[in-house]
Amino acid sequence: MPRLFAALRPPPEIRDSLRAVMTGVSAARWQSDAQLHLTLRYLGEVDAGTAQDVTTALAAVCARPITVQLAGVGAFERRGRVDTLWVGLTPHDALRRLHHAVDRALAAVVAWPAARTFVPHITVARLAHGAKVADEIAQWQRFHAAVASTAFDFTHVSLFESELAPGGAEYREVSRRPLQD
Repeated sequence: MPRLFAALRPPPEIRDSLRAVMTGVSAARWQSDAQLHLTLRYLGEVDAGTAQDVTTALAAVCARPITVQLAGVGAFERRGRVDTLWVGLTPHDALRRLHHAVDRALAAVVAWPAARTFVPHITVARLAHGAKVADEIAQWQRFHAAVASTAFDFTHVSLFESELAPGGAEYREVSRRPLQD
């Protein structure tokens, strides 16, 4: 069964900017270019029929292109240890509205795993649970705290399939829907 998520993909020049911060933490598994995205909703495993319904539901989402900027960095913890490094995005309001529109469209089609608070971000690294690099992470956060970009647009919502592989998850775009007025 495919593992699906709805996401926004930044343009190539922004992905280049993101790769510039991907250094300085020895235990980090830095994301590849193909993995750089903002997740709107992770759906998990669904059967083939539901996957088609998800594609149809996403096609019905009405939203305009969203202009944002990269803005700062952060980390997520699990069980008291940092497991994810990320770059933030601003402004949050338009991204939250799109997140809610996607949720509304998908709610009738599929139930997703327990929801977390939506924090607009692009994951740049994952860390193994046992990695002991707290000092490196703190230094990375201080060094990149002011990361920013020029304004750029998210112009499409994409549905991706995620397949777990030995080197990390591999993503394949299943469908793409333009954001338009």
